[in-house]
Amino acid sequence: MYIFDYLNKIITKILLVSIRVYQKTLSPDTGWFKERYPFGYCRYHPTCSEYSYRAIKKHGPLKGSLKGIWRIIRCNPFSKGGHDPLL
Repeated sequence: MYIFDYLNKIITKILLVSIRVYQKTLSPDTGWFKERYPFGYCRYHPTCSEYSYRAIKKHGPLKGSLKGIWRIIRCNPFSKGGHDPLL
């Protein structure tokens, strides 16, 4: 059981660092391109990447990633957007 806990922590850390790197570089809301979108790009608050980060941190890599993917699927031009907290 110890090895699974260790792998879980490593995978979680890799995912969280990857999301932070994305947010600092490529994200249209917080990265290099934020000047092009002065009012923000994401339809939801918190942004999809921040939502995914919080979900992985709270629920672990598998369930958190699934929640993040579901949020990204819902974020499309036909969605209303708005405040969508992590439950």
